[in-house]
Amino acid sequence: MNRTMKRAGWISLLLLALGIILYLVWTDSYAVPEHLKGGPADPATVLTAEERQQGSLYNDWRNGLYLFSFPWEWAIYLLLLCWRPLHKLAGRWLDHDRYAVLRFLGYVWFVHTVSIVLFLPLRGMSYGLSRYYGISVQPVWDWLRELAISYTLDYVLLALVSAVVYYFIRKDERTWWVKLWLLSIPFTLFMMIIQPVLIDPLYDEFTRLSDPVLEGKILNVAQQAGISADRVYEVKMADKTNAMNAYVNGLGASLRIVLWDTTLQRLTEEQVLIIMAHEIGHYVMHHLEWSAAGAVASSFVLLWVGSKLMRIAVAKWGDQWQMRSMSDLRTLPLLLLIVSVISVAVLPFSNAVSRYAERAADEYAYTLMPDRNAAVQLYQNMAEVSLREWHPPLLIRLLSSTHPSYRERILNADVEHQDAAIQVR
Repeated sequence: MNRTMKRAGWISLLLLALGIILYLVWTDSYAVPEHLKGGPADPATVLTAEERQQGSLYNDWRNGLYLFSFPWEWAIYLLLLCWRPLHKLAGRWLDHDRYAVLRFLGYVWFVHTVSIVLFLPLRGMSYGLSRYYGISVQPVWDWLRELAISYTLDYVLLALVSAVVYYFIRKDERTWWVKLWLLSIPFTLFMMIIQPVLIDPLYDEFTRLSDPVLEGKILNVAQQAGISADRVYEVKMADKTNAMNAYVNGLGASLRIVLWDTTLQRLTEEQVLIIMAHEIGHYVMHHLEWSAAGAVASSFVLLWVGSKLMRIAVAKWGDQWQMRSMSDLRTLPLLLLIVSVISVAVLPFSNAVSRYAERAADEYAYTLMPDRNAAVQLYQNMAEVSLREWHPPLLIRLLSSTHPSYRERILNADVEHQDAAIQVR
């Protein structure tokens, strides 16, 4: 990589960072249209001016780090592709004839480790930001422990997937992606089944819900919806975060209804039941199965488009990057770059689908728990505790928002005020 390219790369990153800062400063996620002022969807009715200012600063920093993480990740992969010292190091390691398996595992480990280490500053800033604003209370040592677990699991997964990918590429450089996609279907289903049972407990402690009366009410709501669950799980999160959450995951025998202990501590029983009715709605409307189908469909598009981009890139820059063919393991950073770029490109679509599913789950919850005033208070409480923006800027909604904004959810729950707002408009 010559000096001109390096200089252009750094200038591009700086200009992008400046553009992100200006965009986030220019937008105001706590602003509301005139016809909503003074109503339940107006953050000024719930939050003080100081709380809104704190929330605005927190979200500007958080969203800025999120947006900047994409080009930063791409820059890491380009560095692995273009920097000559790394080429020489990789060449010395890969060009030997013996110990092919060890050389493969070593190179995958090298790419994975460089990527993690160079991305670590953004992870650290995100963690520090969350700690500073009181969202996270997780000790540093515990954060590092989870980081080590993710590092290990991600390496094992990357090594396994890479072994399969390059095996298929060596067999046929034109149809490898079809075989990989077919293999990904049972793998995706398998991961959905084992995650609640084997992976999630590596990070958090799961127990049976500590309040048997509340558990009975939740299970009663589940039975009304046709779910034959026999227990509700409580996950210990109070020593990590002040945020709240609940979810239903798994398939078949691995199905789990899960509540964070912070949710139990901060919300009323009625509000907890609304949250669980929402999560049960996902299950009843088969959103988990649709999510699996969506993952399978999106992986088809990703592999199809990615295979074409990879072929073009190797043909055009293969000599410059010292790649003999698509099956050369030196293409791994290129493959990761292409996957990352395509994944970001489809975010607006996947997030829009997710928001649609979340709105449908909200509506289903109101059929089981019709007290919409409790729902309004629920979303107001969640927004207050999490410091999350009430209505994110457009770019954040496109690239990050998997749920409707708090403003949208409050308006949807508060039918009376919603009708009045429509008449005003």
